[in-house]
Amino acid sequence: MTPNFTLPLVASYLLAILTGFIVLKAGLLLALFSGLLVYSLVHILTPIIEKKIPLVRARVFVLAGLSFFVISGLTILVFGAIRFSKSEAGSLHMLLQSMANIIEVSRSQMPSWLSDYLPNGSSALRDAMTDWLREHGKEAKLLGQEAGHSIVQLLMGMIIGGMIAINDTHVPLPRFPQALLERAINLHNAFQRIVFAQVRISAINAVLSGIYLLVILPASGVYLPFSKTMVLITFITGLLPVVGNIISNIVVVTVSLSHSPSIALFSLLYMVVIHKLEYFLNAKIIGTQINAKAWELLIAILVMEAIFGIPGLIAAPVFYACLKIELGMGCVPSKTNRFNLAL
Repeated sequence: MTPNFTLPLVASYLLAILTGFIVLKAGLLLALFSGLLVYSLVHILTPIIEKKIPLVRARVFVLAGLSFFVISGLTILVFGAIRFSKSEAGSLHMLLQSMANIIEVSRSQMPSWLSDYLPNGSSALRDAMTDWLREHGKEAKLLGQEAGHSIVQLLMGMIIGGMIAINDTHVPLPRFPQALLERAINLHNAFQRIVFAQVRISAINAVLSGIYLLVILPASGVYLPFSKTMVLITFITGLLPVVGNIISNIVVVTVSLSHSPSIALFSLLYMVVIHKLEYFLNAKIIGTQINAKAWELLIAILVMEAIFGIPGLIAAPVFYACLKIELGMGCVPSKTNRFNLAL
């Protein structure tokens, strides 16, 4: 059936496209996704307790629980970081000494032309880090400001998403607000499908990393410390597209370096190969959720990354899924099950 392209409908599409462009260019993707996540969680968890208390109170109860969880998590993280930094294990001297010991052990197993470039002892390492910080002090300051800015965006997005979820009603709206609401619902449905798919991908990533850390290496006589913790870190960070893989790879390679450079190199190669293969696996899993072929999603990712960089790469699956739904080609949920999407 040919859609009726009325002025409100066309205006809603233009505004949606403009909003997406501004979000990517202005660095507001974290705020958008955090708001969508809270909105999704409120609507998913509300039916569980809605039978006992009224709908609005149920949403407020769920939102209060989510707020308590997030604030408690941030508080524990901040106090834990402060306490660790003041402890002996977290002191700068102990950190430099541990890094120097790892480098010293690795030096004897490296070629002489490579070992000459490594710092000799904790004092030389401290001097090298001081020189680097002096040269890149401006970048380090901007990085700290960016981290604080990201936390503010995260919290603001969650607050906005929670407020919209509480005040979400189904009263009739004028044509233009109704058209905007439809664009927002389609974006929410696309986001929710991608998030559930990303959880599955993160689980697969953790299993593959666990096979390497807990099976392959021990079978080869190599036992790395904190192997189980690294598997857990891989799953948690894997919930973040692209960036999560980088974080988990750095952790695994760094710990592997404490054993030997050859194991660190082997770990790096294994992780790179696995994650390259996961690009196609990711496209397959996510493509199943939005009725898209793997090559479609890969093209969308390449194009968005070329135009917007890392934000475009992260947003590509969600925006492409929204486009498929808008074109009537995606797996659009039924109206009665709009917020309860099954995997």
